Amino acid sequence: SIGSNCQIGPYAVLKNTVVADGATIHPFTVTQDAKVGAESEIGPLARLRPGTDLAKNVKIGNFVEIKKSQIGEGSKVSHLSYVGDATLGSKVNIGCGFITCNYDGKNKHQTIIGSGTFIGSDCQVVAPLTIGKDCFAAAGSTLTENMPDGSFAIARNKQTTKPDMAKRFLKPSGSDKVNS
Repeated sequence: SIGSNCQIGPYAVLKNTVVADGATIHPFTVTQDAKVGAESEIGPLARLRPGTDLAKNVKIGNFVEIKKSQIGEGSKVSHLSYVGDATLGSKVNIGCGFITCNYDGKNKHQTIIGSGTFIGSDCQVVAPLTIGKDCFAAAGSTLTENMPDGSFAIARNKQTTKPDMAKRFLKPSGSDKVNS
């Protein structure tokens, strides 16, 4: 069902989906067995898989896939991300390239992210994991431990730079041969 004052872009495919009043579904978005909250904006090129439940004023951007997850009011997953088996509170901001690592090869696990939390670009969350309210995860982090309310996490190795070593791995300019 589609509510009033909605905009559905071309080539969008909605199957067994409820779209609340004032929502916008941009072109090439695919939804199945999903709920889109009022005044939410989805896509373009987004995918909402079964069990997706978006609250009011949620932003799901381009190349974002959501599966079996609840996304709280005013939260944003703007681009190039996968959120599966997760619950996000309200006003959560997820940076580009976020992944919930929810499957261990045998079982699916839950991720919980509290309201007001900011997750930097290129972060991974290895479920099961709980991130509290008003937390901040630094870009490029792989989170494997729970975060209490109000905490900051950074989980990445210190950079090591080796001068002049790239030539061991790269082809010389203008050549198809790899150095050995």
